[in-house]
Amino acid sequence: MAKKSKKQQQGGTPATVALTAAGVAFTVHAYDHDPSHPSYGEEAAEAMGVSPDRVFKTLVADVDGTLTVAVVPVAGSLDLKALASAVGGKRAAMADPALAERTTGYVRGGISPLGQRKRLPTVLDSSASAHGTICVSAGRRGLEVELSPEDLARLTDAVLAPVGRA
Repeated sequence: MAKKSKKQQQGGTPATVALTAAGVAFTVHAYDHDPSHPSYGEEAAEAMGVSPDRVFKTLVADVDGTLTVAVVPVAGSLDLKALASAVGGKRAAMADPALAERTTGYVRGGISPLGQRKRLPTVLDSSASAHGTICVSAGRRGLEVELSPEDLARLTDAVLAPVGRA
């Protein structure tokens, strides 16, 4: 097991540690996670009182054999064809959840686009740019981080593309 940094031992996650190290302005929102809620993202939006179009979920897909991260609004779904196209691929499918967890270092429902164990190609839905700030998982269920979409795109080297659908 990897040794945790002092910040992680004090309750930080790899995502918040990465944001702090990058000097990026962000706000952490914690809420009590209800395991019976049918949607992690919708639960986060409700708990924080934030519009679901400003709360983004992190999904891991397999694009032509390469794991790829898609960050899309929780109010919609991922357009797999658009994701493949955004990264120059032909075919995309959702990744095996166990593989996504092993590769990112996060558990399902808490996968953050930030601070992943292995840096993956990332696509941020272009609707994010309509907001001053958006919320994404901070690395565990019941913890979200709010930051500017520009900072998220820069820190993850994300491509902005219309990959979400209502």
